[in-house]
Amino acid sequence: MKTIAIGSGALTASRLAYGCWRIADATNSDPLAAGRRAVLAAVEAGYTLFDHADIYCDGEGERTFGAVLKEVPGLRARILIASKCGIRKPGEPTPHAPYRYDFSADYIVRSCEASLQRLGVETIDIYQLHRPDYLMNPDEVAGAFTRLKAAGKVREFGVSNFRPSQVIALQSACPMRLIVNQIEISLANLTAFEDGTLDHCLAERLTPMAWSPLAGGLLASGARRILPSQENYQTQPILADLDTLAQQRGTTRTAVALAWLLRHPARIMPIVGSTDPANIRACATADSLDLTREEWYRLLEAARGQRLP
Repeated sequence: MKTIAIGSGALTASRLAYGCWRIADATNSDPLAAGRRAVLAAVEAGYTLFDHADIYCDGEGERTFGAVLKEVPGLRARILIASKCGIRKPGEPTPHAPYRYDFSADYIVRSCEASLQRLGVETIDIYQLHRPDYLMNPDEVAGAFTRLKAAGKVREFGVSNFRPSQVIALQSACPMRLIVNQIEISLANLTAFEDGTLDHCLAERLTPMAWSPLAGGLLASGARRILPSQENYQTQPILADLDTLAQQRGTTRTAVALAWLLRHPARIMPIVGSTDPANIRACATADSLDLTREEWYRLLEAARGQRLP
């Protein structure tokens, strides 16, 4: 798989990332074995950036990945590890605490240290704030980032699900450059194209990491489990055009949908989340598919449901 530079930093990675949200899915009869198969399939297919968060499978995603790292000599040196923090579940630390976001400095540092322990590594390559905390104090966050970087626990920092204005506010206080903004982007969700997010990524050399680039599977072979926010996505008209183009190009609708994201000049990095080794390999083929402007806009029109103005 071809590689790209991430943000304005020194890190480079495969054009597609692998998302570890479900590698420890408890619905599997043997979660560890299923997670191991998924991770190794991604490694063999050329993915070099692995995306985590402390809440994925209640931390078991990071533990599963850490177990694979121990089993495969030299793997850590060949890949990048990204993780996220900031979402706190209800009932912690007190029974009546609500579901919330927390960017207090001590919580960021503790969360990072806990992720490092679960992963079994000394350093996280890219550490991100998961969802915007309405009480975010940019100076406090910058202090936490500085502590983590000085201690060698994190190499680079980024955000997730941030509006451009929120990134600007945080960057104004941070001595280091933020390098990624992880957001939902797909043919079923065009928000980032219309609200200035991708324009901001281009202007500031932030890499947009696209979560749910296949709309939870709705743009691929079918959705096994989608988020409540995705339940009203209208993908049938898009599938018809994806299938037509896939037939013309001798590939799959999955590859075309991912290649559509790769075509954007902001260097969108789709995060593939399937745990099926065959699907993981199939998604990687998008890297070799270059869409023309005409093909790209044909799919945009299908996604919009109408011609451009």
